[in-house]
Amino acid sequence: MNIYETPKLLSEYLLFHYASDAEVLPWEFGPSSALGFSVRSVTKLLDRSLMPPNARALDLGCAVGRSSYELAKAAGEVIGIDYSQNFVDAAEKVRRDGMHPYLRIDEGRAQTPLSAQRPEDAAIAEKIRFEQGDAMNLRPDLGGFDVVHAANLLCRLTEPARLLNRLPSLVKPGGQLLLTTPCTWLEEFTPPDRWPQGSTLEWLRGALSEHFRLLHEEDLPFLIREHARKFQWSVAQGTRWVRK
Repeated sequence: MNIYETPKLLSEYLLFHYASDAEVLPWEFGPSSALGFSVRSVTKLLDRSLMPPNARALDLGCAVGRSSYELAKAAGEVIGIDYSQNFVDAAEKVRRDGMHPYLRIDEGRAQTPLSAQRPEDAAIAEKIRFEQGDAMNLRPDLGGFDVVHAANLLCRLTEPARLLNRLPSLVKPGGQLLLTTPCTWLEEFTPPDRWPQGSTLEWLRGALSEHFRLLHEEDLPFLIREHARKFQWSVAQGTRWVRK
C-alpha cells in the first residue's frame, strides 16, 4: 500500500503544509526555524527578478499544495502534480472550498480537529490547478515552464534519473529549477543501485550541468510532526538552477 494514500499521512501533510506554527510545535525550545518549509522552499530559492510576465510554474510532487500558492504569487499559471490521488484531492478541496478539515494526533488516541485554510484569495487560487501524475512518466503535453519546483521528491522516486532526464524539456531557456532533497535514500523507495554513488549534490551536478547552471545553494530545515512529543527534523539541500 502506498503510505501517501493513508489518512495518517494526509493529516500529517495537511498539518505540515497549512498549520500555524503553534499548531505544529507546542514547545518554545523547539526547532522553530524548521517551520513553514512549504513556503520557504519557494521563497528562499526563487529569484523573482528572473520571472517573465505571465510565467508558467510547475510544482512537482506538490503533496497537498501549499507551495503552489507561493509560486502563484509570481506566476500567471501553476500546475501542481503529485502521485498521491489522496493528496491531490485534498489540495483541490483547499483550493476550491477554501478549507479542509483534518485531525491532528496529540497523544495515543487524543486528537484535535483542525482545518487547513487556503492561504491566498480566490484570485490567486484561480491560477492553480492540481492533477495526479507520475514524476517519472509525466504527460508529454505539459509544455515548458519558467519555474519547476520539486521539493523533497528525488529520494522518493524508484528511478530518479528518469525525472532528471526530463527536466531539460520542462524548463524553458532562462527558466529556474528549484530542487530540495534531504538526501534520504531508502531501499523501500529507491533501489540501492539507483542511489548516488557519492554526494547527492555531485550526482546532480553530473546529471544537470549540460543543460543547467547551478546559481544558489541553501540548507533548508523542515519539521514534520507525528504527535505532540515526536517530530521528524531534517535538513533539505536546496538548490536553484537556471536553464542554459
